[in-house]
Amino acid sequence: MDIEDLRTFVEVADAGGVSAAALRLGVSKSMVSRRLVRLEEELGVQLLARTTRGASLTEAGITFRDYAARISSEIDVAREAVLPAGELRGRLRIAAPLSFGPTHLAPVIAEMARRHPLLQIQTCYSDQVVDLITEGYDCAIRFGYLQDSNLIARRVGPLFGKLVASPDYVEKHGSPERPEDLVAHQALMQGTEAWQFLDGEKIVTVNPRGRFKADNAVALVAAAVAGLGIALLPDGITAQYVASGALLPLMPRHPPPPAGIYVVRPPAQYPARKVRLLTEILIECFDHGTTFER
Repeated sequence: MDIEDLRTFVEVADAGGVSAAALRLGVSKSMVSRRLVRLEEELGVQLLARTTRGASLTEAGITFRDYAARISSEIDVAREAVLPAGELRGRLRIAAPLSFGPTHLAPVIAEMARRHPLLQIQTCYSDQVVDLITEGYDCAIRFGYLQDSNLIARRVGPLFGKLVASPDYVEKHGSPERPEDLVAHQALMQGTEAWQFLDGEKIVTVNPRGRFKADNAVALVAAAVAGLGIALLPDGITAQYVASGALLPLMPRHPPPPAGIYVVRPPAQYPARKVRLLTEILIECFDHGTTFER
């Protein structure tokens, strides 16, 4: 049984169709179809019900998918265990945030590619939280406070932030001194998130309100500079504006608790070597304080 046939079947099952799987694998649709036919003929069962809208798993396919994924993963681990340290091969798909990715993470990922010239790296930059398993990512780099999930996370560095507003906004509306003062201000938010602040050793949670929302930190900092309200943003986004005086730090006695930078991967007994090495490079970068410091 060919390992590439197994891997292709898992990709089709997770992507929901031949076209999407071919895009993930970087091969033609006809190649994907040939591999599927070959696997079904070898097993003597139909694994996928093909329609004009895509492909769905048969009962046999549902059962076989988990076995095929486990075998593919174990083969990858075994292959990596016997390869020399410098010969990292295959493909690494990374999901990274758009707000920081191109400026802060792209150089680190480029360094990963430089060190491992036989590795194919594909990075998707988006502030939307993607489903790593369904969309076929090896890992994601995420910032902030992680929600509970079945994913495995490794913290690679701290993430500091602060409350900011423009001088014009502060002149017109005043500056909050305590977390509870924020209910009287316009907040610039991504959605309906809660904000947290330190009061000594105690964490105070506030549910701010505002009329301007965006799913991207760069858009929120632009709104803050324009005087539309108060924003709670990472230092990596606001540093240049604070330095120039375009934004003012607020509530210095009540900073937000430090968040984190994480590498998140699907659950598996052993992380793929390519994910481990990316994690090590990120830790190396943040340990040297190249980004995201106060």
